[in-house]
Amino acid sequence: MPPRVGDVMTSAPQSLPLDATLYEAARIMRDEGIGDVLVTYGGRLCGVITDRDIVVRAVAESRDTSLTPLGDVCTAELTTLRAEDDTETAAQLMCEHAVRRLPVVDAMQRPVGIVTIGDLAVANGDVGPLHHISKAPPNN
Repeated sequence: MPPRVGDVMTSAPQSLPLDATLYEAARIMRDEGIGDVLVTYGGRLCGVITDRDIVVRAVAESRDTSLTPLGDVCTAELTTLRAEDDTETAAQLMCEHAVRRLPVVDAMQRPVGIVTIGDLAVANGDVGPLHHISKAPPNN
């Protein structure tokens, strides 16, 4: 039986409210060494902002990151998981939707974790290069 998402996810993911700025999200990403921040409204998940979103949808469009709210740039159409889902389901959804990370939510759509392609690689054991890359320390 494959592990559950709750066994491999990062618990208590970084999140910001919908009206926080891109600058705030970028600082969290830098300080925490992560590539995404979950976006919430009233404590419920409503989007995800990634480092790539900030570059492609904001900086490349000459938006002011200190003034632009996350709601203007974040991805709002999300595929989510529950902690009790298995990691095979997570991998299948990542493939189907061409994403590298999936938010994990509770029954009220509150974020409780995030699972990444690296988490899945580590969960599958010492198989292939992705496992070793995922276990390496950040290079920042």
